[in-house]
Amino acid sequence: MKTDVLLGLQWGDEGKGKIVDVLTPQYDIVARFQGGPNAGHTIEFEDKKFVLHTIPSGIFNERSTNIIGNGVLVDPFILDKELQRLDTTGMDVTQNLYVSRKAHLILPSHRLLDAVYEQAKGEKKIGSTLKGIGPAYTDKTSRNGIRVGDLETAYFDERYAEARKRHFQLASIYNKDFLEVKIEGLVFEQYEQLWLEKLQLLQSLKKIDSEYYLAEALKENKKILAEGAQGTMLDVDFGSYPFVTSSNTTSAGVCNGLGLAPSTIGRVFGIFKAYCTRVGSGPFPTELFDDSGKQLQEKGNEFGATTGRPRRCGWLDLPALKYAVMINGVTELMMMKADVLSGFKEIKVATHYLVNGKETEKVPYSCNQIEVEPVFKTFPGWEEDLSTIKSPEDLPDNFKTYFHFIEKEVGIPIKLISVGPDREQTLLIA
Repeated sequence: MKTDVLLGLQWGDEGKGKIVDVLTPQYDIVARFQGGPNAGHTIEFEDKKFVLHTIPSGIFNERSTNIIGNGVLVDPFILDKELQRLDTTGMDVTQNLYVSRKAHLILPSHRLLDAVYEQAKGEKKIGSTLKGIGPAYTDKTSRNGIRVGDLETAYFDERYAEARKRHFQLASIYNKDFLEVKIEGLVFEQYEQLWLEKLQLLQSLKKIDSEYYLAEALKENKKILAEGAQGTMLDVDFGSYPFVTSSNTTSAGVCNGLGLAPSTIGRVFGIFKAYCTRVGSGPFPTELFDDSGKQLQEKGNEFGATTGRPRRCGWLDLPALKYAVMINGVTELMMMKADVLSGFKEIKVATHYLVNGKETEKVPYSCNQIEVEPVFKTFPGWEEDLSTIKSPEDLPDNFKTYFHFIEKEVGIPIKLISVGPDREQTLLIA
């Protein structure tokens, strides 16, 4: 049995949460492999809306086991808020939720450092979500991190105090009044007290050595879906560096983030919007600054699920999409938010870039330091409302032309089209 992978092919916010929720009934286990509470996976069903930040999006299926993998960062304060919201469903989600002992913790002082660093950058800020992601991953790679499994040891308090002291020393270099910097609207000591109280939640959750757990599950022929966060163009190695997240968001991150061998990877589902969005700073070649951009933002409700910040909007970028497909070894594409494009008189797709006067299909080494001009192909739009369509055959002809052009150019079949936020608004392509 193989592990299937689902991940984003753009700058995040592609709609991964919905598709995981749709696919979960086909799987025994859903496992998050990277990222942290900087991610926001939105799921809607039965007139209810939930935003997940750390918990895998398969949590609403009582028959599936959900695992927070070792590549994920866990903030007990945010995890507690997330579980409280899920309590309103009447489900005891902790019964099918497991967390890897090797997952690293986001400490209060990580969030403090994140805020202090971002303030110090001024106009050069990267658009951090201020969730402590960068500082926590920095501690992980410098071998100073604290992991979930450390909660089961006698030395946790000592390790926590050492990390706190080290982070304070760093923060004081950038801001002598660092203890007055607000976290969740609270000064550090107030937030830290709440965070420490929430550690009891992690003590109560089921902890596992996820690499052994998943290896055994594969031997038992259980079906596993690995769920990614953010998007390929935010990958720390292959994204638009330095305007990226601090983890590997690509399919390669599955192996490190869950302890799975490369040979166990099966299908790779690549999720992309029918247009492009981006939150925060960084290069965005097809960004729109006109009424079309505003229309995409308003119709698509393009506001960050984690930060609430408005998303920058633009036309579909085929060079970036092809790049993401190549990096991830995508086997099946899934198009999201197709319904948002209804009502546009014409729709554009970037097929190439002009870089230093030369045409290229490749993503340049550093888009943020050179001028990249997109070359567009224009398609006629459609007026029909796609959100009520139940069969792919009923889609308007102009949409089909747009759809088949993308499929042909990328060279990978599109197997799913989302025409609305609800799990029922999903069209499967045979």
